[in-house]
Amino acid sequence: MKHFSLLFIFLVILLATSYSDAFTRNSFPKDFLFGAATSAYQWEGAVAEDGRTPSVWDTFSNSYDTGNGDVTSDGYHKYKEDVKLMATMGLESFRFSISWSRLIPNGRGLINPKGLLFYNNLIKDLKSHGIEPHVTLYHYDLPQSLEDEYGGWINRKIIEDFTAYADVCFREFGEDVKLWTTINEATIFAIGSYDQGTAPPGHCSPNKFVNCSTGNSSTEPYIAGHNILLAHASASKLYKLKYKSKQKGSIGLSIFAFGLSPYTNSKDDEIATQRAKTFLYGWMLKPLVFGDYPDEMKKTVGSRLPVFSEEESEQVKGSSDFIGIIHYTTFYVTNHQPSASLFPSMGEGFFKDMGVYIIPTGNSSFLVWEATPWGLEGILEYIKQSYNNPPVYILENGMPMVRDSTLQDTQRIEYIQAYIDAVLNAMKNGSDTRGYFVWSMVDVYEILSGYTTSFGMYHVNFSDPGRKRTPKLSASWYTGFLNGTIDVASQDTIQLWSNFSVSSSL
Repeated sequence: MKHFSLLFIFLVILLATSYSDAFTRNSFPKDFLFGAATSAYQWEGAVAEDGRTPSVWDTFSNSYDTGNGDVTSDGYHKYKEDVKLMATMGLESFRFSISWSRLIPNGRGLINPKGLLFYNNLIKDLKSHGIEPHVTLYHYDLPQSLEDEYGGWINRKIIEDFTAYADVCFREFGEDVKLWTTINEATIFAIGSYDQGTAPPGHCSPNKFVNCSTGNSSTEPYIAGHNILLAHASASKLYKLKYKSKQKGSIGLSIFAFGLSPYTNSKDDEIATQRAKTFLYGWMLKPLVFGDYPDEMKKTVGSRLPVFSEEESEQVKGSSDFIGIIHYTTFYVTNHQPSASLFPSMGEGFFKDMGVYIIPTGNSSFLVWEATPWGLEGILEYIKQSYNNPPVYILENGMPMVRDSTLQDTQRIEYIQAYIDAVLNAMKNGSDTRGYFVWSMVDVYEILSGYTTSFGMYHVNFSDPGRKRTPKLSASWYTGFLNGTIDVASQDTIQLWSNFSVSSSL
């Protein structure tokens, strides 16, 4: 494997010299952060150890047959090994989330000393290796106790509890953490969890993708989305009043952003695409930047869309120092129902309100997709033009492949290279993008596909009690890019390698 990776790096260096459009790590500003990402439930395992209590994700995953995060890649016990791998790669930042129920097992009140110790140790270890921690406070894993008590994110009580939890994190970790994301992919969290039923806690109306036991798809995603914005704004206000002047960090909210492009060049499809952007981007971004929901959403959703008070509007407006973008692929948008729409007219809910049809590009779907880097470039340009060009971090971007198929993941390399190039192009056009994180550092439990697909740059043997890590070719590529031994040329380079390579079975 080592010799094979070195051969690959040599070939890329050799081929890159013949292209005028090559770029390197040095093509980006020195303070731009290249990193990789995981989340607590997907990476840590140890779900019943050292005082951790169940979250809604534990409950949700154990209701289906796609596996669970009980052990997953065992980051809780293997974090030191993973940090050493990151340091060897030259990783500049690591994005991870804190498990609320590991830190505060009852959701509020007493802090778990062993949970506190784990996160302090992880953060200190990252810092000692020169790796900047980027901490997400909430990544789908509400303490089950709060869900049972009052319904979680569809109850305004969540705002106070989330703010108190954030206060603990800022106080305990803020001296070493300068980048905070409050809530992960807020848009798809509200939709997946409270409209489609595909994410914890799994609410939806009848006749959706899954058989939900509770929920109302016409109202709950908007209620949850509203409380997400208010909880984020409350935590942000606390940070800026109590901690920012001393700790000098930044705090932001992240959204899931599909690339969106008209299916045809017709005026109807252009209008449909703009409407999709209003619903899928503007739903969260317009309140964050301008203090209120888009007029088109207010008109369509009507009384089902909560209303900001004047005080709430002022608190939400400007509450994000940056916008986090979770992006994987691009979809076409049309105003006319095609034969193969990803979201056909499915009763009530967010996509029904949006009123357009989403079509996969090429062979793309939710679980498998092709590289469409122009989609990410378009998102960054749109945010720049429509939302006052805020600082942006690409907090997740990566490519799934069938697990255990190959360590020579040249398709993933091609994908990552193309998206980094897209980010650079957007920055040259004025986008204030400040970081790029590959999902994921190691193979982990995936929310939709369990263990059937993987995104990791390191293979994890889930059949091995020791969860052995083995570098894939993408880890070697990213290492070479970060340490300057790889100059990335045009797509012709990677295509030459793809034609040359021979897949290697594990």
